[in-house]
Amino acid sequence: GRTIAFGGRIIGAGEPKYLNSPETPVFHKGRELYGLYDARRAVRHPERLLVVEGYMDVVSLAARGVRNVVGTLGTATTPDHLRRLFGTAREVVFCFDGERAGREAAWRAMQVALPALHDGRQVRFLLLPDGEDPDSLVRRIGPEAFTALVADSLPLSAFMLDTLGREVDVATPDGKARLAALARPLVAQL
Repeated sequence: GRTIAFGGRIIGAGEPKYLNSPETPVFHKGRELYGLYDARRAVRHPERLLVVEGYMDVVSLAARGVRNVVGTLGTATTPDHLRRLFGTAREVVFCFDGERAGREAAWRAMQVALPALHDGRQVRFLLLPDGEDPDSLVRRIGPEAFTALVADSLPLSAFMLDTLGREVDVATPDGKARLAALARPLVAQL
């Protein structure tokens, strides 16, 4: 619950868009989850944690009553993040923007999560519509509808098959064989 770093976001145009404290022995972005302390205080033993990319999304969702949310501070999900997430909840839902960069971030999160899946742990994915981020979506549809979307998010297996299926024609036997070949090394990590 103590402050270990600071972060800021520019309002309007300019660079850099975000500015964080430098990394120190106490603060390392690849280990920290913004809002984890508050999420644990709000929901004593959460079954599910929602992971978003930035702290502004965490702030916006929490302000609207979605309290089981943490942010990766704009960095890719790391094994350290997953250890902390699964140390708190059995289910992790990654919520990313629906455009290409968000899908790529979700794919990287899935790859990092595969070795961590055991003992009833679950990973799900909520890819938002193009042009939406968690902040804009919760403002538009409200916290109850947003929470329902989280509950209906894609299980890891469906996300994996859907993503890999975009690379092959699953209507043909050759496409199905190619899909199996693409999935095999990923499933082996479980």
